Amino acid sequence: MKKNYAFLIAAGMLLLFSSCSKDAAKSTKSSSSTTSTTITSTALSSVQGISLAVTDSTGSSDTLYAIKCYPKGGKPDSIAFSSLPTAVGTYLTANYSGYTFLRAFKTLTQSGSVDGYVVVIKYNGKPVALKFDSSGTFIAVLEQMDMKDMKSGQPWHPGGPFGNRNGMHQDTVAISALPATITAYFKANYPADTLLHAVINPDSSYTIISKDNSLFVTNFSAKLKFVNRIEVLPFEPQKPIKEADLLTSITTYLTTTYPGYVFDNAFEILKGSTVEDYVVFIDANNTRYAIAFNSSGTFIKSVTLK
Repeated sequence: MKKNYAFLIAAGMLLLFSSCSKDAAKSTKSSSSTTSTTITSTALSSVQGISLAVTDSTGSSDTLYAIKCYPKGGKPDSIAFSSLPTAVGTYLTANYSGYTFLRAFKTLTQSGSVDGYVVVIKYNGKPVALKFDSSGTFIAVLEQMDMKDMKSGQPWHPGGPFGNRNGMHQDTVAISALPATITAYFKANYPADTLLHAVINPDSSYTIISKDNSLFVTNFSAKLKFVNRIEVLPFEPQKPIKEADLLTSITTYLTTTYPGYVFDNAFEILKGSTVEDYVVFIDANNTRYAIAFNSSGTFIKSVTLK
């Protein structure tokens, strides 16, 4: 089980990311947890991002990066939340209910014109950096990397906060191996559910995918207490699908919108023998999402799960 990288972020925090390739090597788990962070607003022109200094409980320091925040030759310029387009706040409220605002930047081109905005929030105790265009329309969830990975040129390292990018799915939990408290909760409260997939999150909480006429995600805390239940689609999935079998339009959307994402699971929604929709579950920087597409692979909606 992966250790929790709990980012206790000071109000003024910022965060950065980069592209991610999925290495197939096996990773190990971290032996320390992060206890404090110091945000710096220094622009990193080489990666078009900003650095986030992290100090763990042992006093060791590392740095995270949210990269490709602004155009090559440009720079970020810190602004107040009130200076953001109204559409940004609307999007955050709809997709990250209960979020805490941390930092906002307008991103400038080399000539000084506004290219868009980057907003950093804390959601479920984790930092999330999002890119919006100049009108406030959502573009992408920026990817995070740490300093060790930036230097090595790979997107993760064993024991690192993004070790799940190795593609080994070490966070997957067999349904038969779920704690008895969780299975008992389903039997008592959702007896008609069929459990499809389960994962354990970096903070030792659980996320369970199930179906009962609709497709649901149910979250439990690290202490195995019920947290919430989210209806992903009002249809029941009939068939799991492998990542390699996803439509090209789907993988293109995911790669563009969630750079460095980790595939978790996917299902087809069928009407008879005809595919109606697809739903794909991913992990982007330890935040989980369900993304729905129609039969031609056109984006329908995204649901933030955990």
